[in-house]
Amino acid sequence: MNKVFPSAAEALRGVVADGQLLAVGGFGLCGIPEALIDALRDSGVKDLTVISNNAGVDGFGLGKLLETRQIKKMISSYVGENKEFERQYLAGELELEFTPQGTLAEKLRAGGAGIPAFFTKTGVGTLVAEGKELRDFDGETYVMERSLMPEVALIKADVADESGNLRFNLTARNFNPAAATAGKICIVEVERIVATGEIAPDDVHLPGIYVHRIVCNPTPEKRIEKRTLRERK
Repeated sequence: MNKVFPSAAEALRGVVADGQLLAVGGFGLCGIPEALIDALRDSGVKDLTVISNNAGVDGFGLGKLLETRQIKKMISSYVGENKEFERQYLAGELELEFTPQGTLAEKLRAGGAGIPAFFTKTGVGTLVAEGKELRDFDGETYVMERSLMPEVALIKADVADESGNLRFNLTARNFNPAAATAGKICIVEVERIVATGEIAPDDVHLPGIYVHRIVCNPTPEKRIEKRTLRERK
């Protein structure tokens, strides 16, 4: 089975559709599938519910899909860097399911493991727990959280072999493996593709069994979210 596609647009063809639940890897602008996000924008699909730690920034990453109004709901942990996100949410134009960061990671991990729900202390006694089942274990109260099982996961890795085995680059790994395992179909954008077997087994961070389609983007922009400089003496 050939998993390598010639372009991001081809990799998305026949997979993405209106109204889907998608997971998109990344943390801030670190480890985001830039080419796949652009291709998703260009595909014109709409009414998407997107699971992602945040929503990019204005004009980059998932911020591009907010500008084109293709996202109707975000399931996120942090959204403070995107003014258009703020504007749409406060105007009632965008739904938001705010989720603690560790809970969001566990929702994806559990979804990938086939676990439909789990209990956590995080959020008990706050707005996060409103309307959710509470249960006591050993004298402590926990809230039940449902797992996330998106129809499609778009992720970013550093290197893939032709079988889809992946290696991530340091902190750019972030939410990508969890999103990949949770998605029913996983499409990965990488900077380099090598022959099967060229990645040493101990260097495989995610087995190819989870990856369905691969696209190469050798020169991503990798924009810095906030550039901080200091004067040298």
